[in-house]
Amino acid sequence: MSFFPMYMDMNDLKVLVVGGGYIATEKLEKLVDFTKEITVITSEVSKEANILIKEHCLTLYQRAYQRGDIAGFDIVIVATDTVALHKEIYEESRGSRILVNSVDNTDYCDFIFPSYVQKGDLTIAFSTGGASPAFAKQIRRHFEKIIPDSVGEFLAKMKGLRTTMPKGKERMKYFDEMVEKYFQDNFK
Repeated sequence: MSFFPMYMDMNDLKVLVVGGGYIATEKLEKLVDFTKEITVITSEVSKEANILIKEHCLTLYQRAYQRGDIAGFDIVIVATDTVALHKEIYEESRGSRILVNSVDNTDYCDFIFPSYVQKGDLTIAFSTGGASPAFAKQIRRHFEKIIPDSVGEFLAKMKGLRTTMPKGKERMKYFDEMVEKYFQDNFK
């Protein structure tokens, strides 16, 4: 079964990342775009992860994961090389409202990370349901090249106009024409 694509407001959610290596760093790089309420628990922290933690004022506990550490978190990302730990944390979360992502172990996931392009308010996600993260990454790179950087500015203008114009068919028609012109001018 495929994963349901969903966009979530993470402003008030507390995130725990278990692990501090290369894969944990990749997850942190994505997460900090959407929230700074992130705690990292890891015995060893890579130089790159440590830089992200310091730059974004994240919380770091440099120690091994202990049963019960997930309490109080909304989302847990397990990014270690220890499959047994992935399973343990996933099983510990059952019966709670904690969502778990177990990197490279979809059997222990409530959700997966898509590959995505973000430019201003535009976010486009790509997923293969865990079948091939490499494919998702490649198709993201393709679309990243063809989406103009000006799209963020254009969407900000559209957002502003939505608050000044009354709803109805005329507004819809006007917006459709603006978007069509934007596409004609920017996607040749």
